Amino acid sequence: MTQQNTPLYTGLLNHASKQPVQFHIPGHKKGLGMDASFRNFIGDNALSIDLINISPLDDLHHPHGMIKEAQQLAAEAFGADYTFFSVQGTSGAIMTMIMAVCSPGDKIIVPRNVHKSVTAAIIFSGATPIFIHPELDDTLGISHGITPDAVEKALEAHPDAKGVLVINPTYFGISADLKRIVDISHSYDIPVLVDEAHGVHIHFHGDLPLSAMQAGADIAATSVHKLGGSLTQSSVLNMRGELISHERVQTVLSMLTTTSTSYILLASLDVARMHLATKGEEILEETIQLARRTRNAINKIPHLYCVGDEILGTKATYDYDPTKIIVSVKHLGITGYDVELWLREHYNIEVELSDLYNILCIITPGDSEEQTSLLVNALRELSEAHQEQDQESQPILVEVPEIPLLSLSPRDAFYSETELIPMKDAAGRISAEFVMVYPPGIPIFLPGEIITDENIQYIYKNLDAGLPVQGPEDETLEHIKVIKEHRAFR
Repeated sequence: MTQQNTPLYTGLLNHASKQPVQFHIPGHKKGLGMDASFRNFIGDNALSIDLINISPLDDLHHPHGMIKEAQQLAAEAFGADYTFFSVQGTSGAIMTMIMAVCSPGDKIIVPRNVHKSVTAAIIFSGATPIFIHPELDDTLGISHGITPDAVEKALEAHPDAKGVLVINPTYFGISADLKRIVDISHSYDIPVLVDEAHGVHIHFHGDLPLSAMQAGADIAATSVHKLGGSLTQSSVLNMRGELISHERVQTVLSMLTTTSTSYILLASLDVARMHLATKGEEILEETIQLARRTRNAINKIPHLYCVGDEILGTKATYDYDPTKIIVSVKHLGITGYDVELWLREHYNIEVELSDLYNILCIITPGDSEEQTSLLVNALRELSEAHQEQDQESQPILVEVPEIPLLSLSPRDAFYSETELIPMKDAAGRISAEFVMVYPPGIPIFLPGEIITDENIQYIYKNLDAGLPVQGPEDETLEHIKVIKEHRAFR
């Protein structure tokens, strides 16, 4: 077997070519049992490999054939000892790695700007989070990663922690000194868990930040579908070393994974691995150069700022991914969400993310000069049009609220007796729900945190800007669930 091989994808094609008579699910039977318009849109090829874990096709829960071979090739490509395929997205992989190392009551050191899947895993496992404050960027209004110094202080205070979780790189493409964090954690014999959702490609080009496996981390949830060419919802879980049991990881992943695994998703992982392993450096070099040309062009547009390597130099900004195009729009006097809507309406352009101050666009091997030129021209027209309309516009001041204090463990808060109260009256109460802007899915409130008026105002500010604040059961966000307070009997 070489990295040119695709055992899973090839095996599926060979099976489909035999035209077996199927008396098993899925019930659409190669599309014949579904609506014709949908069948014609999806196509016969895709439907022919929408199969299940019958014996010839191996079983993701107990791989021993073509899936095992595909995972072994992926492990070799990523520099891992073991690679597990996930059809539950990177969220499922993140929950797996946390639940594989944490039992009820165990401590885990995590940045506060984690994805909601991390907190979900903490609730499921019953672990106690030891939060590290990420470094805040007051210019961009975003959070970066955690520093080695902060990790060392946390470990000195909590040497009994079962793991240290690091986001590498962040949603915005910024990396901390992961190698140093790994060395510090390993000096305590504590494993490092990496949320590598936005970094599948960094392993395959020397000008990109170190990947989790290159830095010596123990386990990493890596989203292949985001930037690696596989289909949405497909990811991998890479692991190395002996601080975490691979048998335990397989068991937990199986518990969290559907028994009706999608072979279309699995095949796309197999092919994406082959493409990255054999052509990754070449295609990523073209992508990096395209992104740099795009960044330079945007920085020539008045009142816009596209972040480059000048952001580096702090302990939290050790390296960055140039394929992430962060465009600060605050000097236009409008929000990133305003820009997102304008680009959609006027140019049919969709961005990866917008917030109060920025838009984020990603450049991948699927882009060309044609697409990036359209983006640059659109931003140039936006800048000109806005300045014509509002000569007196003032830059938006960047405000990043303080992280709330954790009063109860997220698990205790989630399962406590609760009551629903108006959001405007919730300051001082303990949240029993998540409140976040998604994307990126970083919570403003976690279950167990004390609600502050400052954070309530930040929620309203995001809502007023039109940003997708979500989490509470009350979708209007007029009310929030809090821990019920019982008055003493007299």
